[in-house]
Amino acid sequence: MRNEKHHKGWNEIKTNDSWALFKIMGEFVNGFEKMSKIGPCVSIFGSARTKEGNKYYELAVNVSKKIAEAGYGVITGGGPGIMEAGNRGANLAGGTSVGLNIELPFEQHDNPYIDEDKSLDFDYFFVRKVMFVKYSQGFVVMPGGFGTLDELFEAITLIQTNKIGKFPIILVGSDFWNGLFDWVKNTMLSFGNISSEDLDLIKIVDTENEVVEIIDAFYKGHTLSPNF
Repeated sequence: MRNEKHHKGWNEIKTNDSWALFKIMGEFVNGFEKMSKIGPCVSIFGSARTKEGNKYYELAVNVSKKIAEAGYGVITGGGPGIMEAGNRGANLAGGTSVGLNIELPFEQHDNPYIDEDKSLDFDYFFVRKVMFVKYSQGFVVMPGGFGTLDELFEAITLIQTNKIGKFPIILVGSDFWNGLFDWVKNTMLSFGNISSEDLDLIKIVDTENEVVEIIDAFYKGHTLSPNF
């Protein structure tokens, strides 16, 4: 009897998983339809916990203003902290301001600087991550936590394995990023687990002007288009 109950419960889970596919497909369809109309954008990532007045919040505002002034839209995760700063800078410059929102237990709530018609809501992290990667012409990565690192290393992995086209990955804040990437170069590279070419697209900078210069220089030789 106990095994029969376990099997019944397992079958119910499998049935629920099958029905979840329709919800997942709906998120993909809605995301693709809305994002495909927005045009070239740059994604800005960073901690949801960074408060207004923090040097990296203010730098993220300035970076996103410069990006918008250069003609790119700005995509963020739609929440507070660095995400808010990214949307805020784009909004101040009169540029396209996109928010890919997800409901989280502690940190996430929509920020007020997202364009009303460019605020998308997701239940699934993996669907949301596809939208970031598919429709971004570059990643600007401010100091952040595990979620920021997740987005960063997924993009590097997809480029490394030729699953998506190359685009610039710009890490802002040398005092935050240098230690990590010294380890990547001195340990991962020396162990032979990556190639030096894998690091070619990753730049570490400290100013908004450097960010835009890198993006513009890259697209002098590459076409602006979705990544896969």
